[in-house]
Amino acid sequence: MSRLFQTNTIRKVRELGGMWDFVTVPDGEIQLEALEYRYKLAVPGCWETHPELLTYSGRGVYRTKVTVEKRTSLRLIFKGVSHTANVFFDGKPVARHYNAYTAFDAVIRDVEAGTHELAVLVDNSFSEASSLHVPNDYYTYGGIIRPVMLEEIQELFVERLSFTPLKGLIEGTETKAELGSEKGSEMEIESESEAGQQSAGSWQADIRACVRYPALSKKHTQVQLTAKLTATIAGQTLELGSVSLQPGETATVGGVFSIDEVQSWSQENPALYLLQVLLQIEGQAAPVDDLVERVGFRTVTTEHGRIQLNGEDIVLQGFNRHEDHPLTGSSFPLPLMAQDLQLMLDMGASAVRTSHYPNDERFLDLCDEHGVLVWEENHARGLSIEQMRNPNFIWQCEQVNREMVEQHYNHPSIVIWAILNECASDLEEGRVHYKRQLEQIRALDSSRPLTFASHHRDKEICFDLADIVSCNLYPGWYGDEDPGELCDAARGWADAAGGAGKPMIMSEFGADGHYGLRDPNRVRGTEERQADIIEANLQAYTSRAYMSGMFIWQFCDCRVTEGTGWLLARAGTQNSKGIVDRYRRPKLAYEVVKKYFRGKARL
Repeated sequence: MSRLFQTNTIRKVRELGGMWDFVTVPDGEIQLEALEYRYKLAVPGCWETHPELLTYSGRGVYRTKVTVEKRTSLRLIFKGVSHTANVFFDGKPVARHYNAYTAFDAVIRDVEAGTHELAVLVDNSFSEASSLHVPNDYYTYGGIIRPVMLEEIQELFVERLSFTPLKGLIEGTETKAELGSEKGSEMEIESESEAGQQSAGSWQADIRACVRYPALSKKHTQVQLTAKLTATIAGQTLELGSVSLQPGETATVGGVFSIDEVQSWSQENPALYLLQVLLQIEGQAAPVDDLVERVGFRTVTTEHGRIQLNGEDIVLQGFNRHEDHPLTGSSFPLPLMAQDLQLMLDMGASAVRTSHYPNDERFLDLCDEHGVLVWEENHARGLSIEQMRNPNFIWQCEQVNREMVEQHYNHPSIVIWAILNECASDLEEGRVHYKRQLEQIRALDSSRPLTFASHHRDKEICFDLADIVSCNLYPGWYGDEDPGELCDAARGWADAAGGAGKPMIMSEFGADGHYGLRDPNRVRGTEERQADIIEANLQAYTSRAYMSGMFIWQFCDCRVTEGTGWLLARAGTQNSKGIVDRYRRPKLAYEVVKKYFRGKARL
């Protein structure tokens, strides 16, 4: 199951789940036809769940059979492969992708009827080729960790759909079709579209659909198709426009439209609407393709030093959460995702931070449904300036930023984009990277505020680049500082570093608590000591009017990389700062969190 709603009604889509053949392979060239597959592994899944592969790091090949009933074109969508994938269809390379936490696709034209072989070479090892997946305070699992979808597509198909809710009258808007080849050349076609007056219960929305016409697999005479797109939302039909495309081109068609009588999406009333776009080709009576997204009408702003949802000040109260479970690794089935969210809601949480990578879309769907606010961030944690000098760092960050925003753009629950947790934002050389990445995301989406989590205290030099200032501080655990006094000091540091007048979030705070280790002496590592530290921190942050958010580190215990420098201090290769343990058993701090999060109404 790829999403929690049906994404297509015309396009034929099926999931390629099940048991795939698998074999580990050494570095170097491989001959697919010569491989002898030893294992059967579940897809989606992590190979560490197999008893012979519990700590395996390296390369492996997955294989399955794909049967099609007639000659057609196929689109394979991999929601997540950890961390580098090379995809082969009938022995021929069709796609390559880096990063475990964003999706990618492969389009294969003119596939003959019959049975075909799909193979995926997966690599989760650490090397200079990977600047973001490095030994870290969480574990890099191996495998096809998220669903694989198989679509049967037409010559033209709707690749993606973006929905930006807007409040207030926007006059004289234009509908634009931005046309470009797959190599990036661009031209524009413009047509006028009037935005109507808003009435009570009305919103406006910027709706755009990207149509793709991949290059043909065989040379033949030049062709050109004209596509018309129609959108339906809340019972209203909207003409997005039409555009002509040739093979190898993509186009974005749409504009700003008034939508009448819809409910706003909020934490208390997370109203969701299905937005369907139909693609019709000139000369054909019926639509040939469609795409469905689920959207909500809400705005996010940062004014007067606070964060607003639909114009109302809010305070984010929640958890940092890793996708990690001892039974499934980073590959979560829906029931475990739902359990995590329900436990957080039981404690009174209103928000979750996707530390430190884009999350599975199905978890974001659950947040949409429950009105849980999401801070989603790109994939880069704790990188030194030497690591950021990796020649792959710039393009790998740009790729994950683009894919994160484009793929998760329509989730109303996502209210913050973030980058580069605890990296070199205290150095001028690092500032160049922060500026580049924040500008990239702001160009992709200007409707959400941007931030990054800093641990540099008074050495921070990049807060002027962000919309929200966010600090990772651990009073009571890594030092004996008073949480309230340290919080006030952090506010002063942020103001001096360009963050004056901006909302402030305590993005990490917490302490180790080993499940079952209870002792009245309350020494470090006991559940009692953890509960004391969490209470002191929450008491300080919930009592300060200038605070716009707090995220406990962390929701659940998680596995970390073994044998790497300071990480040797992680007993059992676990980060044990979870309020629940890795099996989701509550620690003493659970009731402390509930007292503070449930004791304060959502603002």
